[in-house]
Formats: sequence, C-alpha cells, structure tokens
Amino acid sequence: MDDCIFCKIINGTLPSCKVYETDTLYAFLDLNPSSKGHTLIVPKKHCQDIFGADTSIGSDVLEAMKTVARAIKEVTGCTGINIVQNNGRDAGQMIDHLHWHIVPRFANDGLDLWPQGKYDSMDEMNAMAEKLRKALA
Repeated sequence: MDDCIFCKIINGTLPSCKVYETDTLYAFLDLNPSSKGHTLIVPKKHCQDIFGADTSIGSDVLEAMKTVARAIKEVTGCTGINIVQNNGRDAGQMIDHLHWHIVPRFANDGLDLWPQGKYDSMDEMNAMAEKLRKALA
C-alpha cells in the first residue's frame, strides 16, 4: 500500500531499526516504545488487521514472537514479556497494518496494559459465554 507507514518501512523507503526478518515477516524497534527493546513484528504482505490476515503465516508469526522475545529477554534482562496485537482504533491500533508488539516488562515498571474489570455476577458471565458459543456455531 502506497500510504502505509509499515509498508514503507518494509520496502525500505522509510528507515527502521531492523531486528529480525523472514520471507514473510519484518521486525523492528518501536519508535515510541513502552520500554527499551519494544519491538514490532509485521507481515510483509499488507493487511489491515487480524480479520484480513493470511492464516498461512501463523506458524511464522509464532516462531518470530518466540525468537524475538528470547533475544529481548537476553539483551534487556527483562523478567516478563507482553505480546499485544490491537485491532481498530478503539483497541489502540494506530497504524492500519497488522502487527504484534513484543514488550519487555520489569518488576514495578508502572505499565498497566489491562485495568481490572469484572462481571456483576456468574449469571452475567454465563450469559456472555452462551452468546459467544451461539455466534461461533
């Protein structure tokens, strides 16, 4: 896509700090990291979000996440890793190109990715599960 920032990074028309690359994926440091070492993994073939993803890259993505996360742990000394993938603006997706964030985490680092929420009751929770099962049928 001509106007996609990540496509421009992948094809070399915009600079990046490349970390890892395969035939199908490109990984580079996030320009605005949650913590140092925060890396993005993006498919080379453009798609907007998970709903348009080519499922054939699944094993490539999983292997890349493991490989990059291991390197981040080794280099940063982090004690945890968040792997985050956002879909849509309301979920925090800022670039309309499918990507995964590999974020190094440290004890007491102050990052709060998911504030705690809850259901009002087990009945409400069971009703949600039933609706989801019906949608999946």
